[in-house]
Amino acid sequence: MDNEQIDQIIDKFEAKPGSLIMILMDIQHHNRWLPKEALERVSERLEVPLGKIHQIASFYKTFSLVPKGRHEIHVCTGTSCHLRGAQKVLDAVEELAGIRPGETDTQTKFSVETVNCVGACALGPVMQVDGTYHGRMVPEKTADVLKSVT
Repeated sequence: MDNEQIDQIIDKFEAKPGSLIMILMDIQHHNRWLPKEALERVSERLEVPLGKIHQIASFYKTFSLVPKGRHEIHVCTGTSCHLRGAQKVLDAVEELAGIRPGETDTQTKFSVETVNCVGACALGPVMQVDGTYHGRMVPEKTADVLKSVT
């Protein structure tokens, strides 16, 4: 992402420091992560200390300071999903993607995260891929779901 693209996003929010989180969300939406150069540009344009921006970006789980895969996999490990076998689903995802939660594969194809709840407890265990919910998951269905997005 170049400075011109970043500036367009900042200008969309009228370069208001109070819009910092929205600006970061927009940059991440377009770039899939928040590169250091983007944070520096935001800091410069909004006249907000880089340390404060980094603090905010690292506090919220929605932001990533490392490159994310083209396909984001979230496995719910909340109580309901856990009791219905979420760990086995997560184990299958880890094996198929070759990465653990919090990681991105070397081809930046997949990123895997665990989440405490996706709000679909009756469908547990639930796996969310690129925003699409897959309920009543079992390890055997995991490969089919991942193949369907590639």
